[in-house]
Amino acid sequence: MARLACFDLDNTLIDRDGAFLAWARWFVDRGGLGDDAVEWLLAHDNGGFTPREQLFAGLRSAFGLRASVGELVEAYDREHPPFTWVEQSVLDGLASLRTAGWRVAVVTNGNVVQQTGKLEHTGIAAAVDYCCISQAAGVRKPDRRIFELAASQTGTTLTDGWMVGDHPSYDIAGGLNAGLKTIRIGHHHTLNTPAADHHFDSVLKSFPVILAS
Repeated sequence: MARLACFDLDNTLIDRDGAFLAWARWFVDRGGLGDDAVEWLLAHDNGGFTPREQLFAGLRSAFGLRASVGELVEAYDREHPPFTWVEQSVLDGLASLRTAGWRVAVVTNGNVVQQTGKLEHTGIAAAVDYCCISQAAGVRKPDRRIFELAASQTGTTLTDGWMVGDHPSYDIAGGLNAGLKTIRIGHHHTLNTPAADHHFDSVLKSFPVILAS
């Protein structure tokens, strides 16, 4: 039976923080808010973990925006994904796994509109076997059930599989909960537990490790 390799999306396969900065500069320039609004957004974004309603309520209050919080969040969900990108070398790495017989799934927490937009805009959706978005799945990492869904949808099991991601509490803990081997990417979070089997500065280094396993 084919084996399963799961990948997180944000700050794993794509530079989510870089995309957020690009969007923030565009948004602030369009609204004529000034550079201090960019700094405010970066200071309060928390790597995307601040709820968007909370983020835009604060921005609206701080800078006197006329649009409602709901309107700002809805616009953000549409406007942010086009600022994302993926390196060709990452797509090539995903292709190398599939060529070798692996089934590849993206397992991401987030809302359907935002995450689907990123996956389709970058071409990652077409480069993997299945994309599992928590809002659609009704379960979030680190719950084992989201990985069981990915395995079911790709015709695999969790035996001898992998989870690759940047967040210890969601990606690494989730992978461990599912009995997967784990690879942590980057240093986006100060938390260092639970520890992954490997810790690399780039997702590119994960592909040969998985292929050799």
